[in-house]
Amino acid sequence: MNLTAILIIAGILFILLIVIGVISVSLRQRAEEEEDPLQARLAEYLQSGEVASLEEIELSQPFSERVIFPIIRKIGEISARFTPQKAIQDTARKMELAGNPWPIDAATFLAIRFILGVVFGGLITALAMLGETPNLSDNALYIFGATFGGFFLPHLMLTSKITNRQKEIRKAMPDALDLLTICVEAGLGFDAALSKVSEKWDNQLSLAFARVIREIQLGKPRRDALRDMADRLDITEMTSFVAAIIQSEQLGVSMAKILRIQSDQMRVKRRQRAEEEAHKAPVKMVLPMAFLMFPTIMIIILTPAALQIMISLG
Repeated sequence: MNLTAILIIAGILFILLIVIGVISVSLRQRAEEEEDPLQARLAEYLQSGEVASLEEIELSQPFSERVIFPIIRKIGEISARFTPQKAIQDTARKMELAGNPWPIDAATFLAIRFILGVVFGGLITALAMLGETPNLSDNALYIFGATFGGFFLPHLMLTSKITNRQKEIRKAMPDALDLLTICVEAGLGFDAALSKVSEKWDNQLSLAFARVIREIQLGKPRRDALRDMADRLDITEMTSFVAAIIQSEQLGVSMAKILRIQSDQMRVKRRQRAEEEAHKAPVKMVLPMAFLMFPTIMIIILTPAALQIMISLG
């Protein structure tokens, strides 16, 4: 595979990555919008006073709403028939840990992974066949790498979202528990204090607390709602916090005292994590310094000496 083909492949892959990013952003925006887009568009027409048919309202929707999302849903329905149930459950668990960032189910996510793998691998295969020497055995490594990259890319995105969400929740927990402790010490009940915390901030932790409040209001016992929240987040700190709250409720211990202890422990753990990251920094700086900074310093220092030696030697 010559240099021109490699550049063409890199350009096409870059365009595909941009398209995937745009689709991902569109899916995230749609997940954040709880209102049906068709109903929203209909409400806009009713407010403006314009008389339009249902077909005109549907055509006025974005291209993603009319074409991309229906295709994705159809792919998910077809792939759910052939995908093992264990794989679907594991993927659904990971998407739950990530906070369901896209309005798709687990079967659709797995189908998108296979489609990207086939598209990337097929693209490299087509370019290899169109080259000067169409030999698939010589380009097998490129084809396998592109197929594996296309299949593994959505998994990397999902894992990154899980990690970022858990980091955000860990970072917000000490401050949230401080506010929760203040509200309980001021005389509010635990449920009302959770509501205050969920109204105070707009992050993943407040969304988790708001979901717990909704589940309690719908009739689920508090301990079950808290345990489900800990399972959805899969964070050690949240699991210990929920266990302490449930135990204090069963034993009749003061809720404010338990919250104060938990808040102090969360703050100590956050400080320990910061110190751990600080100790990791010198190790992470070794490779950039060895391959980027030291060669540059050597060039700056030795170049004048090399020029002087060359001039002196004629």
